[in-house]
Amino acid sequence: MSEQEGSRRSLFKLIADLPGYLTDLIRSEVELLKTELVEKAKLLGVGVGLVVAGAVIALFAFQVLLAAAVAGIAEALPVWLAALIVGVVLLIVTAVLVMIGVKQLKRGAPPVPTETIDSVKKDVNAIKGTGKRD
Repeated sequence: MSEQEGSRRSLFKLIADLPGYLTDLIRSEVELLKTELVEKAKLLGVGVGLVVAGAVIALFAFQVLLAAAVAGIAEALPVWLAALIVGVVLLIVTAVLVMIGVKQLKRGAPPVPTETIDSVKKDVNAIKGTGKRD
């Protein structure tokens, strides 16, 4: 068998194997897509949870501030001052939780699988022969 026949046979083998390679490539891209979407959904979930927690604490802070106003009117200075201090501390905790929650929301949004899209574009370019596959 000549060298030319051997190279033809391997070329035919490569062409025959191409559908299998494409199927494997598509499978791996779908897996990457799933992984990326789950990761972004988790980040969004944490962010939403922290914002909700901040909102609940803000409700408590508002109630404490109302109690401080009532106590300030009904009692002498030390009672309402203590309630006011508690209310301010709760508002500070609320602000911190909301800021962390918003930061988490920004990390997870938009829930678009950007890594998978980039990878698919590279794959298409590699198949077309117009770019390199990293």
